[in-house]
Amino acid sequence: MEKLRVELGARAYDILIGPGLLEQTGALMSGLGPSGRVAVVTDENVAGLHLNNLRAGLAASGIEMESLVLPAGEATKSWPHFSRTVDWLLAQKVERGDLVIALGGGVIGDLVGFAAAVLRRGVRYVQIPTSLLAQVDSSVGGKTAINSEHGKNLIGAFHQPALVLADVDVLGTLTERDFLAGYGEVMKYGLLGDADFFAWLEKNAPAMAAGDQAKRIYAVKRSCEMKAAIVARDETEQGERALLNLGHTFCHALEAATGYSDRLLHGEGVAIGCALAFEVSARMGLCSQEDPSRVRAHLAQMGLKRDLRDIPGDLPGAEKLVELMGQDKKVVRGTLNFIMARGIGEAFVTSDVDLGIVHKVLEESAT
Repeated sequence: MEKLRVELGARAYDILIGPGLLEQTGALMSGLGPSGRVAVVTDENVAGLHLNNLRAGLAASGIEMESLVLPAGEATKSWPHFSRTVDWLLAQKVERGDLVIALGGGVIGDLVGFAAAVLRRGVRYVQIPTSLLAQVDSSVGGKTAINSEHGKNLIGAFHQPALVLADVDVLGTLTERDFLAGYGEVMKYGLLGDADFFAWLEKNAPAMAAGDQAKRIYAVKRSCEMKAAIVARDETEQGERALLNLGHTFCHALEAATGYSDRLLHGEGVAIGCALAFEVSARMGLCSQEDPSRVRAHLAQMGLKRDLRDIPGDLPGAEKLVELMGQDKKVVRGTLNFIMARGIGEAFVTSDVDLGIVHKVLEESAT
């Protein structure tokens, strides 16, 4: 088992990565001093696969659990399901000293984390991410949120978990599409700040996707290391943490345009967004054309979406997509900030972006 520390003073916590962690959950949480009962929130897909294993892992340490099972899918990150979750947790008489467990992917982790942030003005929660995307990204760093009709993740709070348990065994239950969507976030880390990691992925990611557990553990660990270091330096995204949004400005606009549906999974949008960000960067003379070509070649190697035309169904035009970007959280005093790149592993934040080039790149990507 690998162990990382997110250094945030009084809010510091561990990330544990390895196989078989679900069955050891009670023992691994022992340092948190849980009471004899925890409240677990999950979704229908995850419940059928992992809820009983979690129950057994808690029972082995004498901990009972109550569970709420929500519908699966991005649409669950909404006011109705958020209200349902908070009301259920209150009905369970969850107190500030108790623990809430988020068992699921990014949707459950974001929603439950936000519920924990506002419940009694803040209760402790444990992230048990069951998707690759959640293990390498959304479970770490304390960003919690739900979506609005105005955009993605616009209603939320920073609320750090007490512990993150990333059991790599559960990745074997993911569909190929879900695993590869999560891989979009893994690749992002190499592109934003570690060229050597991206080179490692170019060589090893196919084996990782095929099931090589050692490579999966390393990829999750390296991704979490990078995120933990950035979060420790910039917890509430006042500067450097924005780099973690490489590809996300494009991605969030595309998700809004597709109605947060299965037409486009979040990690697929991140992959497309990274390709677009590097293409815009190259056309602005910030990096060589070799860099976006290399990004696109790797996405093709992994069988991931690369262009707007890879998204099924109709999309709005470039002008509407840029308008949707205007709702992004990276807008500061009406100015949209982009994450651009000077090369692979060299991302930076800037508002000095030629929107004419953005329009042209979007139009070409759609045709």
